[in-house]
Amino acid sequence: MKHKPYWEMNAEELAEATKEFDEPFVIDKTRPLTPDEHRVWNRIKRGRGRPKVGQGAKRVSVSLERGLLKRVTALARKRRISRSKLLAQVLEEALARG
Repeated sequence: MKHKPYWEMNAEELAEATKEFDEPFVIDKTRPLTPDEHRVWNRIKRGRGRPKVGQGAKRVSVSLERGLLKRVTALARKRRISRSKLLAQVLEEALARG
């Protein structure tokens, strides 16, 4: 039997559908997670995060002259990419040239 979405229920239907939540939470009714549930829980707990590119990212501190940083930021905005991505592209090109 297909249930109505909560937002389409009247007060009586909603009370009936949610009556299990009226009872206090009792820890004795719980059970350990199965290995599959544990994997899902860890994935949810970890959150979305950034997608892994290559071997992952490492944050580094680099000092740049303020004028150069402004120009880099302006170019990155013009290209609609992040400053990090622009710097990575420039470094890849420099490494390719040898």
